[in-house]
Amino acid sequence: MQTQACQALDRAHHLHPFTDFKALGEEGSRVITHAQGVYIHDSDGHRILDGMAGLWCVNLGYGRHELVEAARAQLAELPYYNTFFKTTHPPAARLAEKLCQLAPAHINHVFFTGSGSEANDTVLRMVRRYWSLEGKPEKQWIIGRENGYHGSTLAGMSLGGMAPMHDQGGPCVPGITHVRQPYWFGEGRFGEEGDQSPEAFGRACAAALEEKILALGEDRVAAFIAEPVQGAGGAIMPPASYWPAVKEVLARYDILLVADEVICGFGRLGEWFGSQHFGLEPDLMPIAKGLSSGYLPIGGVLVGDRVAETLIEEGGEFFHGFTYSGHPACAAVALRNLELLEAEGIVERVRDDLGPYLAERWAALGDHPLVGEARSLGLMGALELVADKATGKRFDKALSAGNLCRDICFATGLVMRSVGDTMIIAPPLVITRDEIDELVRLARRALDETARRLAEPRPQAPSAAQPEEIRA
Repeated sequence: MQTQACQALDRAHHLHPFTDFKALGEEGSRVITHAQGVYIHDSDGHRILDGMAGLWCVNLGYGRHELVEAARAQLAELPYYNTFFKTTHPPAARLAEKLCQLAPAHINHVFFTGSGSEANDTVLRMVRRYWSLEGKPEKQWIIGRENGYHGSTLAGMSLGGMAPMHDQGGPCVPGITHVRQPYWFGEGRFGEEGDQSPEAFGRACAAALEEKILALGEDRVAAFIAEPVQGAGGAIMPPASYWPAVKEVLARYDILLVADEVICGFGRLGEWFGSQHFGLEPDLMPIAKGLSSGYLPIGGVLVGDRVAETLIEEGGEFFHGFTYSGHPACAAVALRNLELLEAEGIVERVRDDLGPYLAERWAALGDHPLVGEARSLGLMGALELVADKATGKRFDKALSAGNLCRDICFATGLVMRSVGDTMIIAPPLVITRDEIDELVRLARRALDETARRLAEPRPQAPSAAQPEEIRA
């Protein structure tokens, strides 16, 4: 299908997620036709290095025929059956076993969903059910973080702390509140309280959690939910002091920890789960995305023994679930995906080779005039775009520097996402050193072009006619 024909159909019938529908209709959608390895290809013949692994999920890269074959074989044998009514099937049972083998030792059960958002809906139900069974039904409050992201269903949006979503989606689910995020560059180094060391700032963020618990009443707080590293919030890596201090607070007041592993799970940080990198022992871990490398939709909640034993022994029927919980084809693909990640040593390669190499190459971008900070962990990175490196002053919001840079990246041949004026990457875990070099080279070229455009009286995003000029 030619570009204009596909764009016309899209404009006429397709409402995209997280999109200004009118603006996209005027501009026209980018049409992606095929992909291989770490590259996607558009309908105009451009090859683009996918620095975001789709949407944080294509961990094994594109074109893995093993996953296609796993889906084909399962669809031919049992394309669908539900897991309600005392029923299971081999793909769901085998995937559950594999996940619990890979998870921390205290986690031995999984509840399947169709997505990360559904996983966090399940967390909300499960946490409150657990405390009710424990004879403490008053423990209802769940604390999340400002700028945290836990999905876009009503429960997921409420658990997350993104103000634009709350403004459009209210009223939120009651009994959920939020505390400050451990965003040292934006709120510690250049925050209202003045320049704080990362260590002091991390402890201050944990102290804010404790203050919130005490304000609500410790006997009323059920759980704290957070990503090991905030993904959609801007690839925010917490200071080393943060998680140890948070663990102490939660233990002091007997509050469950929910570590949202939807993005960090399955190798992104160089461990099977981000929680392992930070030495956490969560009570619940929502999962999705990299679970199937995005080849088919599937999610779940890994449930720690403390919670699972109460639900099993005391709970009776749990009135919650989804039509596609443990879908056989999705489960078969997810299982094969995990087997390949394990057999090819991809998680270990991220930890021991690719992550350190990206850190070295990515840090070099910190010398660019637009970059206030270049940070990375495993195969996740961020660049903070600033107008003044010394003060951390941001560009005028009307300039939309981050969106400008994002559009220039596409024209340059790179997918790099913008979160405000923070540019982020999370490439497929199968990326090579040479491809990391290419990614960094393209990022620098896009930064140079962004700086040039921002210096113009009225910066303009690249038009459809400009990509070849920028690529050159």
